[in-house]
Amino acid sequence: MTPSTTVHSPLRLYGRSGELAILETLLGKLRTGDGGALVLTAPPGLGRTALLRQAAAHYLRGHGGPVLYASAAPAEQRLPYSGLHALLCSAPGPLPLAPDTVLSSGITPGALLGLLRALGAEQPLLVCVDDAHLWDPDSRAALGFAARRLGAGSRVAVVIGAADETAFAGLPALRLGPLDDDAATALLDRLTDGAADVDPVVRSELLREAAGNPRLLAGLAGRLTPGQLAGRTALPYPLPGGESVLDAHAAHLDGLSCDTHTLLLLAAAAEEHEPDGAGSDAALLLRAGARAGLSASHLDRVLFAPAGSAGALQRAGSRVHFSHPLLRRAVLHRAPPGRRRAVHELLAGLLGGGEPDRARLPALVQKACASTGPDAGLAEQLERAATAPRPHGERSAALARAAALSTDDALRAARFTAAAEQARLAGDTGRARAMLARVGPHLAEGAAPYVRGMLALRDGPAADAREALLAAAELLALHDPRRTLDALFGAAEAAWAMGDAIAYLDAMNRVPVAAADRPTAQYRAGMCAVLAGHPDRGHALLRCCLDSAARAEDAGELLRAGACALVLGEVDAACRAGARALAVVRTRGPEALLPHALEQLAYAELRSGQHARARAHALEGLHAARRTGQRNSATHLHAVLALAASVEGPAEACAAHADAALTGAGPHGLAQAAMLATWAVARADLAAGRPGEAAARLGPLVRPGPGTGHFATRMLAVPCYVEAVVLSGRAHEAGGELAVAVQEFTLWTTRTTDPQVPAQLARCRALLAPAEEAAARYEEALAHHDRAGGDFERARTRLLQGQLLRRLRRTREARGPLRDALVAFERCSARAWAGRAAGELRAAGEAVDAPDRSGPGPLAALTPQQQRIARCVAEGATNREVAVRLSVSPRTVDHHLRNVFAALGVRSRTELARLLDRGGGARLQDRDEKKRADL
Repeated sequence: MTPSTTVHSPLRLYGRSGELAILETLLGKLRTGDGGALVLTAPPGLGRTALLRQAAAHYLRGHGGPVLYASAAPAEQRLPYSGLHALLCSAPGPLPLAPDTVLSSGITPGALLGLLRALGAEQPLLVCVDDAHLWDPDSRAALGFAARRLGAGSRVAVVIGAADETAFAGLPALRLGPLDDDAATALLDRLTDGAADVDPVVRSELLREAAGNPRLLAGLAGRLTPGQLAGRTALPYPLPGGESVLDAHAAHLDGLSCDTHTLLLLAAAAEEHEPDGAGSDAALLLRAGARAGLSASHLDRVLFAPAGSAGALQRAGSRVHFSHPLLRRAVLHRAPPGRRRAVHELLAGLLGGGEPDRARLPALVQKACASTGPDAGLAEQLERAATAPRPHGERSAALARAAALSTDDALRAARFTAAAEQARLAGDTGRARAMLARVGPHLAEGAAPYVRGMLALRDGPAADAREALLAAAELLALHDPRRTLDALFGAAEAAWAMGDAIAYLDAMNRVPVAAADRPTAQYRAGMCAVLAGHPDRGHALLRCCLDSAARAEDAGELLRAGACALVLGEVDAACRAGARALAVVRTRGPEALLPHALEQLAYAELRSGQHARARAHALEGLHAARRTGQRNSATHLHAVLALAASVEGPAEACAAHADAALTGAGPHGLAQAAMLATWAVARADLAAGRPGEAAARLGPLVRPGPGTGHFATRMLAVPCYVEAVVLSGRAHEAGGELAVAVQEFTLWTTRTTDPQVPAQLARCRALLAPAEEAAARYEEALAHHDRAGGDFERARTRLLQGQLLRRLRRTREARGPLRDALVAFERCSARAWAGRAAGELRAAGEAVDAPDRSGPGPLAALTPQQQRIARCVAEGATNREVAVRLSVSPRTVDHHLRNVFAALGVRSRTELARLLDRGGGARLQDRDEKKRADL
């Protein structure tokens, strides 16, 4: 048998590098004479066929060996051995057993195994079967039998593509998942020839609708016109192009009974009035099934036993779900229009007979689904019913139906825009953008740019959000004052995130005072006064706004009150306002505000020294931001988590969150998040004894002027900057910048009520003061700490006080402050800072446990001071840098280092680093082995 030449090299595959690597491993073994088998399983459209073709083409191209390749023909499923007949017919040369003989007389599983082994004896053989679940049962059984017995030395590999592995149990299986966002985006770029004019909203809708299914994505993109792709023409609703994938899904249900198909259609139709992913109500299905004439036993068997629906339905409590979202759409797609309308009318009747207020909207949605065309009256009823207290998600679905039924183009666009706004408030960013894509550009009034801007505020470039919201405010000013205010406040928030004070003032100055209530007007005037350089007047107005919020029940007003408190420095009040805002959002919504409410509360808790609470709320906020598609909120929350980790540790968590924040902040211009993340890394450097690196990071943040730190938060980093510069021994080099930073911080201290700031200022002055004056400055700082409270900042002051005393050779006196610092750091779970305090305390001659570096190790024979010097040198520090870190002279470092070399038997810094690396690795290995033994 000669190699086949009928398998064509496929196009590039996206997002399947892992699967291709597994196939390549199997083919690599085949080339060396070892066989095997693999079953590729996936729902239709995810790329089983493409992977099989890629494997066959790659084997032909790389080895030139023979390939048997066959795809199932569903029409032959009842013909015994038709599958094996097609497979053997693909052989390019004569076979020991003629394919027609197999079709007429059959073949035993053992005979098939012998035939494949005989073919593999000539040359290693690759067998590929696509859609094997559609083969006749005899062919499937024989192939499975043979594949299970092909192993080492068999020289035959079998790759099977099937919907699931049921018919091939016992064989290695690889289930394909949907493409990830990056792979789907790359595929869409190829499908559209990399066109730069594909509208971002259209792109988002195509990716959302395809849900990672490459075949569906190709079908949807292929049916859109260039104008629709570019966003110049509204998208159709629903999107066309997925028919072939839906037909393939529906084909899996062809063998079910007519009654089961009826119940599946009822289940699919009953989800139309439910939020996406909510499934359908089992009680409603039981009533609908009984009304449709289905027996109670059949209903129980299909709804409550997965086998009754061939796995199509799954029950979770009182809800019934389809096993795959496309399967539900396939059921609706395959049903004849008349039958589908009858089912929707049946459900509408059942829903309309319940509680009027509660069931009216679902009944209207079902009526809309049963409609044969535009219906202005029904559309108006849907719009009137899509109001509170119905959830935002349900309102969005109803308004989308109303838009589809509308006869007037402008009215249709307005209803799609309203559906987009409700979806945004529900936290469904993808659906909101999908609804906007149905609004033609020439019909987009102020509401559409408003929704686009609000979406970009949480998930797009901040500059784009600002411009969109300013434009929307102009369009809405004459007829929608509420949205005008929201748009201008949103534009101001975008400018704040960008770190652009001028743009912030521009947006706030456009707020019409006549349209704002008293607290809102006070907030606007107060923020403008503060940023315009009139802090006294501004603070008085902001305090009035904060006092008014004591009676507020609106989430937006409470969030603004929290912002007022933070600007004033009243961090406890900010925490209270943030907690109330969060409670309102949890109770009344909207879901879209949840990440922002959690972010503001977590930041306020950070400012008040409640790092553990801040971390818990920020983590919850991060999950909410990911769930609702708000990448900008996720970026800010990563920055908050980085700041919390710079206190609590570990350093790896701080670095990971800071990296995530900086990665998200760059493309979207989020200057505040970038600054907070950089400050977090610098504070972690300080905790780890790397003041030079901390100073280098913080220097650009605390300088005045454009392109530096964020105007509202840069003063917060000044105490860390002063500490880093002084401890790194660069106070003289940075004299001018340092003096300006301290001068600005001193002025800012008079303008904020933050209780920690006076203590931080006294600490900065202590660091910069001569030794004889520093002691009094530290005592002043501690007095402020006693009034303000807060373990972490007080512990930092005590740590620096103890370091000063030790540097002055007053070792015994240094132990008290250092011991206080260690206990306080441990009490507030500041692990890295506790390690630094413990090191200082050991250097002062007091024995302190070092849990992170326990065990004998190579340094066990050294004194505590020698151990610290050895570790610093192993990290690459020079003698001068070690001296600065440990508050000793370079001569002392040199003396101890010579003793370290002698004690450890090393002759260079490089050998010392290698020795410590081996010792650390050995300890980690021992620790891991102990954990495994304990398990």
